[in-house]
Amino acid sequence: MKINKSLLFIAVFLFSSFTIFKDKKDLNIVFIGDSITYGAGLPDRDTQAPPVICAKYLQAEGGFGKVDFSNQGHSGYTTLDWLPGTKAFVDAEAAAKAFANQNTQLIFSIKIGTNDSAMHGTHGAPVSVVDYRANLMAIIDKLLKDFPNSKVVIEHPIWYSPNTYNGSMYLQEGLTRLQTYIPVIDDLAANYKDTNPGRVFIGDTKAFNYFKKNAETDFQHEQGRQGIFYLHPNQKGAVALGNYWGKAIAKVIK
Repeated sequence: MKINKSLLFIAVFLFSSFTIFKDKKDLNIVFIGDSITYGAGLPDRDTQAPPVICAKYLQAEGGFGKVDFSNQGHSGYTTLDWLPGTKAFVDAEAAAKAFANQNTQLIFSIKIGTNDSAMHGTHGAPVSVVDYRANLMAIIDKLLKDFPNSKVVIEHPIWYSPNTYNGSMYLQEGLTRLQTYIPVIDDLAANYKDTNPGRVFIGDTKAFNYFKKNAETDFQHEQGRQGIFYLHPNQKGAVALGNYWGKAIAKVIK
């Protein structure tokens, strides 16, 4: 029997396309964080905040199916504000349970540390490296327990200018402290690799240096008690940060 090669090619193409589409993984993401996650200072945080950009990246560029997310960022929050039992933590868990499709991959993307690093003015600041580690562990352990099929991605914090001083005082001491949290994040992820394989991962590690190099173009220019400071990404910076998060999450899930 003679086979029409053109029809055979079309059939194989359609089958392959269907298989690829069918195999695309859907994601539910809860973003846990601070004002940077929230999108403070952006003209329209509902469309411009980093979690929005991250979800768009994952759906368009990451090769995933439907990506639903909940932005649980809160301005000024430290790891103490996110401990299990706090309103923020309870709300984040409720957001995870509220997703319409509970059969998709659930991810908690965590970026906390900026406000912990402040000299004073935020809850518990300055938070020591030891306490930061203990608090972050308490948060992650509870999420892993309450959502057995979830994955946790810990994003590195991003750089802020050493003259940052708004309602809270950060300055160089805070920036130095912030950088001591990064090895804690890396070490925790390594430890969880042994105790909870395939559950906890390091997310983005590149945005810190990116914002340090591109402060004037990617941060909002905010007037503080020691002049113009850089803390919150502007629209351009929010796109950069969201894409960094998206790339890191895509790499983890794949």
